[in-house]
Amino acid sequence: MILNQRPPDGAPPAHDRVYRTLRTRIMQGTIQPGEALTLRGIGKSFDVSMTPAREAVRRLVAEGALTLSSSGRISTPELSNERIEELASLRALIEVELASRALPRAHMALIERLQTINSTVAEAVAHRDAVSYIRTNLEFHRTLYLRAQAPAMLAMAETVWLQMGPTMRLLYGRLRRKEPPRYHRLIIAALRAGDEPGLRLAVRSDVTQGLRMLAS
Repeated sequence: MILNQRPPDGAPPAHDRVYRTLRTRIMQGTIQPGEALTLRGIGKSFDVSMTPAREAVRRLVAEGALTLSSSGRISTPELSNERIEELASLRALIEVELASRALPRAHMALIERLQTINSTVAEAVAHRDAVSYIRTNLEFHRTLYLRAQAPAMLAMAETVWLQMGPTMRLLYGRLRRKEPPRYHRLIIAALRAGDEPGLRLAVRSDVTQGLRMLAS
């Protein structure tokens, strides 16, 4: 029998630990679109009782990361073409603005960090590692957007990433990409040149091109 014991002082509550770990897995595409989950399976995986598993699922359903049917079936969402288009448009609106706000604070250390991350993205592509690709691709964008110092806007962007994680995994499989995203290089070049119009265009293209290919 699994006991829902009180966590040690300073440790996060069990439901928060389950929530954050599941959230990361969904965002990074570890879980496939439409994949079914159960409270019992989640509890067993995290060695917790049903109560923290249920609370974590409730929070993820509220964020659109999971769906809960009237029969109680829990699964990751399977997005329609219309929903993909909507989320792609949201990414373009939010992330272009974040990049624009980050530009005045884009020092050389940031640019070098983005180049290093992009090299890791290239390694993931070369090894056909979808989860690593998604994780490092999101790290590239988050590293840039943190410089915008707009936490509410970044939280909105992360909610969109969360809803799209499983679909991004599907997209990667369809594209059979062999090279890292070329728009990352354009983003870095625009940051280096202080070119705001070029940066906005590169970010918009990067966050929408693949998604719209998936919806086509």
